[in-house]
Amino acid sequence: MSKTMNATDVVTAALTAIVPDAAVTGLDQDADLRDTFELDSLDFLSFVEQLSEHSGTRIDEDDYDRLRTLRSCVHYLTQHGYPAR
Repeated sequence: MSKTMNATDVVTAALTAIVPDAAVTGLDQDADLRDTFELDSLDFLSFVEQLSEHSGTRIDEDDYDRLRTLRSCVHYLTQHGYPAR
């Protein structure tokens, strides 16, 4: 995906690819994504893969803990050149 998308849009696209009916709008920025969307470990891995694909950013396994919430995902992507909004 193009870096013309903002980080929030990239996270939303990755989430809805895994959970098509995910209600991301209005989501508490600090809500745990795994708990909120009932993601098991395979779902979370798929989310990370989608996030990587949508952003064009390599995400190492060591960074998975940094992707727990919408806020932390946006922060991670902004560190890789995406505007937050």
